[in-house]
Amino acid sequence: MWGVMPAAGMGLRQQLLTGSKELVPVGPSGRRGGARPVADYLVERMRLGGATRLCVVIAPGKTDLVAHYRDATEGLPVAYVAQPSPAGLCDALFRARCVMAPREDVLIGLPDTVWFPKDGFARLPAGGVSLLCFPVADPSAFDAVETAGDGETVTYVRVKRSGPRGALVWGALRCSGPAFADLHATWRDRAGADVPLGGVLNAYMANGGRVRAVAVDGPYFDIGTPSGLAAANAALARAGLGQ
Repeated sequence: MWGVMPAAGMGLRQQLLTGSKELVPVGPSGRRGGARPVADYLVERMRLGGATRLCVVIAPGKTDLVAHYRDATEGLPVAYVAQPSPAGLCDALFRARCVMAPREDVLIGLPDTVWFPKDGFARLPAGGVSLLCFPVADPSAFDAVETAGDGETVTYVRVKRSGPRGALVWGALRCSGPAFADLHATWRDRAGADVPLGGVLNAYMANGGRVRAVAVDGPYFDIGTPSGLAAANAALARAGLGQ
């Protein structure tokens, strides 16, 4: 199973970065082990979720990421795929298909986020598409997930729009190989436009695809902004979650 890390973004929401945003240190620096690059949290969770290989999609020039992960990390061999120019998250994700066998499952996460529990990926079922979902105070900054009465079947993904406090947002996902190919075809049918992944999921469901939601109680932090980074560091220090 592959873990796919889309790391081609340039970190424009953060200020005064001296390197790739995926290497911003996060966590309680005064504790044993100290702070660590934010992407390391995602790699650890992918390994715990069953990933056996890692594909990092990078922009040209992000050599610090290559130097950091080299040829293996957390025991996972690493492949690098380049996104030649900024073309959005979906373009980055689907470029990873060039290193995958058609039926291999894939775990996808965002390398500028930190979330708990650590075993979140392991809670996602095999087959089709499943989303790991977290409650957040302000869902307007994320993609909120609406479900049917069973609380599991996703009916719609509300992309960065206002919604009720505590609404669930997706933070990571698992796809079977065929489902990942179907998502790619759905995106390609839209002429490969820079559309949000939530929009592609909506089109996939409209075409008959099933998407499942798995809700967890753990915190979810987006460290792509200075305020998000500060909130993550404060919460991790209070709870000792950075261990």
